[in-house]
Amino acid sequence: MSTSGCLYVPRVFTYVRPSPSMEALLRRCRLPALGTRQRGIRARHGGTPGGARRLLLSQLFQPLALPMGGQAGSEGRPGEPTCRSQRLMLQGGLIHPTSPGCYCYLPPTVRAMEKLIKVMDEEMQAVGGQKLNLPSLCSAELWRASGRWDQMGPELFRLVDRHNHGYCLGPTHEEVVTELVASQSGLSYKQLPLRLYQVTRKFRDEPKPRFGLLRSREFYMKDMYTFDTCEEAARHTYEQVCDAYCSLFTRLGLPFVKVQAATGSIGGTTSHEFQLPADIGEDRLVLCPQGHFAANVETLNGGQTSCPTCGEKLTETKGIEVGHTFYLGTKYSSVANAVFSSAENKPQLAEMGCYGLGVTRILAASIEVLSTEDSIRWPSLIAPFQLCFIPPKRGSKEEEEGAALLERVYDDLAEALPHLAGDSVLDDRTQLTIGKRLKDANRLGYPYVVVAGKRVCEDPPVFEVWNQNTGEVLYLTKEGVIELLSKVQVP
Repeated sequence: MSTSGCLYVPRVFTYVRPSPSMEALLRRCRLPALGTRQRGIRARHGGTPGGARRLLLSQLFQPLALPMGGQAGSEGRPGEPTCRSQRLMLQGGLIHPTSPGCYCYLPPTVRAMEKLIKVMDEEMQAVGGQKLNLPSLCSAELWRASGRWDQMGPELFRLVDRHNHGYCLGPTHEEVVTELVASQSGLSYKQLPLRLYQVTRKFRDEPKPRFGLLRSREFYMKDMYTFDTCEEAARHTYEQVCDAYCSLFTRLGLPFVKVQAATGSIGGTTSHEFQLPADIGEDRLVLCPQGHFAANVETLNGGQTSCPTCGEKLTETKGIEVGHTFYLGTKYSSVANAVFSSAENKPQLAEMGCYGLGVTRILAASIEVLSTEDSIRWPSLIAPFQLCFIPPKRGSKEEEEGAALLERVYDDLAEALPHLAGDSVLDDRTQLTIGKRLKDANRLGYPYVVVAGKRVCEDPPVFEVWNQNTGEVLYLTKEGVIELLSKVQVP
């Protein structure tokens, strides 16, 4: 399975005229002609009256540390990044380290994370998920009752308040959510299945945090907890949520594999991991070449080397775990006495499952498997910004007319495609050459870059549009640019 996700093809030069329907749309949203030199980029960054505010790259809080001369930077020294995603996220102003395993997520990363969470919300709500929020500070009593207070060992952050009550910072929330459901004394079988999920900050006292957001001490996770009337219903829920996870990774365009996994400290009788194959991955996986079998090696008995279905020799690879699902049975509901009234009006223990997705880990893992050594490539759906506009260099012969025309495209695009209005950045660093800004845009991974180059002064004006994920370059009129970008999706 390829882990590249990047396809570079020869440049394609295409001149596109809009369809009649797009022309009609553009006529309806045509903006007044812009002024000339005295109304430069900085004077007009607020956009047109009543229109979208132009977002200037110089005003983004994204402190870049991009390497000079195309050098990717050295690794291996103390304090140096230890994997591609960590290095690219640091260089691109996406994260900032504060202490071992803890990071500030900078605005572009938060944008990507919020988009990812929207996609997760869509998939979870499609299977009946209801979103809630559980406290990070979890009672030690609940964890002692389940047996995990001692089982988790030193990776559990533990603390005591002024009243000498013990707590932990939640790495997961089985105990808390089960206690919540158990407290509902009138729960009926008619109210099940119950599928509750959250997206919250989690904590794990990693002995050796490494690989940036791939293995940190503080991270964001989407965790769902389900309650069903019987094992058959619970296993049906399990399959539905697994299918939702497959749908999520397919929408993101990530090369994932679902593998059999150990239940570990969570418990239960059935478990699967969703892995992104990658050399930096910490899990060893075995896969059937025909797709009949896939497992984490920790689940294998002895020296199993062939597929139990077709007999083909298993291949081995490494993977980054980005999702994990568990069928729990009554492991937690029996401890908390989480019961419901059956059709016979008798108390019955709920059958449970739990399902996790590493939000921040998916962001980093996506960059790890899709990017080149020196350029970020996001899943297009969750890129922080979809578009970057690059006006002419200051002092060039195209500067005055080209800047005004490019901003006209920016504003017309915001009017014609309002869902992209907040997803566009104008690179106003006009003291730099177009080539330098284009290289930076490539490294930062904007899916599309619109450039006012030498052909912007033609009649009609022609713009360069770079599709960063395919390597294509199109030469389009303003109307052609808008028609092309009308196909771009954002959550």
